[in-house]
Amino acid sequence: MVATLFYRRLASPLHATRATVAAVWAGALLGATLLTDNPLVLGALAVGVLGAGMGAGVGAELARTSRTVLIVAVPIVAVNVLVSREGLTVFARLGDLGPFGQGNLTVEALVYGAVIALKVGLLMLVTTLASLTIDPDELLAAFRRRSFRFALTASLATRMIGVLSADAQRLAEAQRTRPRQAVRRGQSTRGGKTRTRAYGRVALLSAIVSSSLERSMDVAATLELRGFAAGGGRTAPRWRRPFSRHDCAFVASAACVLALALCGRLAGIAPFDPYPLVSMPVTVATPALCVVLAAAVMLPLADRRGIEF
Repeated sequence: MVATLFYRRLASPLHATRATVAAVWAGALLGATLLTDNPLVLGALAVGVLGAGMGAGVGAELARTSRTVLIVAVPIVAVNVLVSREGLTVFARLGDLGPFGQGNLTVEALVYGAVIALKVGLLMLVTTLASLTIDPDELLAAFRRRSFRFALTASLATRMIGVLSADAQRLAEAQRTRPRQAVRRGQSTRGGKTRTRAYGRVALLSAIVSSSLERSMDVAATLELRGFAAGGGRTAPRWRRPFSRHDCAFVASAACVLALALCGRLAGIAPFDPYPLVSMPVTVATPALCVVLAAAVMLPLADRRGIEF
């Protein structure tokens, strides 16, 4: 059974910080990923994100996401190699491909495809880390003063995703335990395996949809009994707590990560140009930038005092 990647409260500095600060930190990682194209800097960010995941206690989940990243990376590289025509170093000639022109496969297209795949994979890792370590209820509570109904609806929706995913896994397991002859009565033997699989998927989807509709009616009735229909936007005052040292550490980390990414791009510390020839000059400042960037991502996870819950 595939584990569901959703938030669980763990004893880690990232879980101990407030959800809004953790979201800003994750946004800074996403921004740094989008700002740079240098594979060395992207690799340093990936090392920092994986290290942060291990420090937050979700390293196994990020490892599973890494395997998914490898599956996604292959078609990205293949498509870029087949489509791009800007490189000069040809390593294979496929001849005339009709509307796609001459099928000249270049090293530059291969390298840039790998960089794109690395960037997409890093975005997947950061979003996975955020979904595993940021409390969605606490994050949505920040919107209550603006729109209580929006916060309530979004909170219920995010909770239902995990419930429906667990339902789908249980139904799929139960379906696999049934004998194949009992799946559909009276079907022919020719193509029976394919039709059985298709029928099983339709039956699974139908069961999930009907279960979600029944659960939504139960939730609506429960909320109505608790007075949500009459209360409108009148809620208890939002509970505020002072900034902890973990909050300050992650704010400083976010600012440092964004500043380093901007300096690397604007100051030309880590340049990268894939076309028409791959150009990636490495100076003393480049590895220093990579080391400091990875350290800026992981250092807030080093302080483990006061993370009990």
